[in-house]
Order: sequence, then structure tokens, then C-alpha cells
Amino acid sequence: MSLGDEPGYGDGSRGDDGGYGGTGQTRTRLPDRPGDVYGGARRGRSSSRSLVTVVGVVVLLIAAIAFANRGGDDSSSSSGTGNRGGNATKTSPTAPSGQRPVDTNTGGIPTGYSHDVQGAQSAATNYGVALGSTGMFDTNQRHAIVNTVYAPEVAAARQSDLDSAYSSEKFLTNIGLTKDGKAPAGQTFVSRIIPVGTKVTSSSTDSATVELWYTSLFGLSGNGSTNPVSESWFTTTYQLKWISGDWKVADFTQKDGPVPVGRDQKASTADDMTKAVEEYGGFTYAR
Repeated sequence: MSLGDEPGYGDGSRGDDGGYGGTGQTRTRLPDRPGDVYGGARRGRSSSRSLVTVVGVVVLLIAAIAFANRGGDDSSSSSGTGNRGGNATKTSPTAPSGQRPVDTNTGGIPTGYSHDVQGAQSAATNYGVALGSTGMFDTNQRHAIVNTVYAPEVAAARQSDLDSAYSSEKFLTNIGLTKDGKAPAGQTFVSRIIPVGTKVTSSSTDSATVELWYTSLFGLSGNGSTNPVSESWFTTTYQLKWISGDWKVADFTQKDGPVPVGRDQKASTADDMTKAVEEYGGFTYAR
């Protein structure tokens, strides 16, 4: 994947350059300090289960449906061969192609993808990053994101579902936010997904099914946080359609994992986590 600074959606400070320059990878290990109330020791899976559930609800997008059906949404990958990429079920590693993914953006979200499976993978990945960002907790930003990534015929319904979910005071309280969707004073809200790879399971001239595997950071950093930032793993399958010269999301399903074995590392302090979120901007991704 070719990487560039995420151009405007999500959380924390972003770089000004919205291009797709670097192809290297950055791996950061934050220093840990003993005795920090934010999380001086690695939390067990059981203690973070409720937060994982919340993350799933947020990233599922149709939150009203997700609240009722959370937990058993295993999607089976459809098999088939695409007419543009040979056997679409036999995919190669997600590697840089050398082709520029897009030339334009809409509200900071990359748009204008190529009419092929590579463009579909790039679209699914970048749309997933936008849909998993903190912008979804702001009404105006959420409407802009939904109208950008979803097909016109489903955008209105999705927006209605999401507005109902994200405006729920109970939901916001459960994840530690105020009724306006803001972080409490002295804390920083984190909602960011980091794509690991994509796979095209089927494609035709004007449609594609793309699986996006990613890890998610979600929670509140800051002293006194009741939901410290934790990581989760998901795979979302996007049904994409080619509409008016670009790929758009028509539908999706989500399932947990694959989840790697966690290493025995101490969680970073509240100050270190907040500093990292503010100083390390997110990325846009491309096949």
C-alpha cells in the first residue's frame, strides 16, 4: 500500500499534505511508566469486552441494527471470478502498484478511483478509515462522510440509522462522551482504524466485493478515563457499486478478527497516548 497523510477526517492533528508520497512504514512503541492510573499493565480481554462491543457498534455503521444483532455477524466470502482481475479469490498480497490512486478528494476523503479492482480496494480502505473516525460523532461531519461514501440510493437510510444511534445519550454515556458527543474536559477521544490488508472476493464490470481487515483504536485517553484506548480487530466486507464515475458503498457486513496473539507489553500512560494521537496523523491508503 502506498501511504500518505490522512487529509482531514478522523482524530488528532493531521499533516497538511494530502498526497500519497511515502511507501515506508512507521512502527512506534510508546514508552511505558509504572503505576499510571490510565493503564500501567496490559488489560486482559475480559476487562475490555464491553469496549470491544462498543467499537463494533461504531464501526458497523448501521448502528441501530448493530445494537440488536451485535456478536454473530459472520459473513461468508462469496466466490467468483472477476472479469478484470482473473480469479478474484486468489488474491496477491496488498502491495504498491506504482499507480497514483486518486487525484481528488471530497471533504478530505479521497475520491475518484480507477474503474478496476485496484480502485475498488483503495475505495473500500479509505472509506473504512473515514467511517471509523471521530468525525462520525459530529452531525455535520457524519452527514458529509455518509453522503460521500455511500451510494445515493442507500445514503438517506444509512444517515437516519446513524443519526439515531449517535445521538443516543445512553450510547454516548456508555463510551464516556458527553451528550454532544464530545470528550470530557482533560481527555481526548480516539476512534481510528488502521487497515492491514484487503481482498477482492468477487467483481464484475460495475460491482465489487472487498474485504477489509483492520485493527481499531477506540476510547478516551486522559487521567480519569473510564474507557482507556484499546485495540480490537475486525474484517468488514464492503459491497461496492460503480456509480457516476466512482466506487460507492452499497452494503456491508462485519465480523471479528482475525485477531493476533497479544504481546506482553505494558499499556502507555494517559499522557503518552494523548500525545501520540495528537502528534501522529492517520493515513489514507491505496492498493
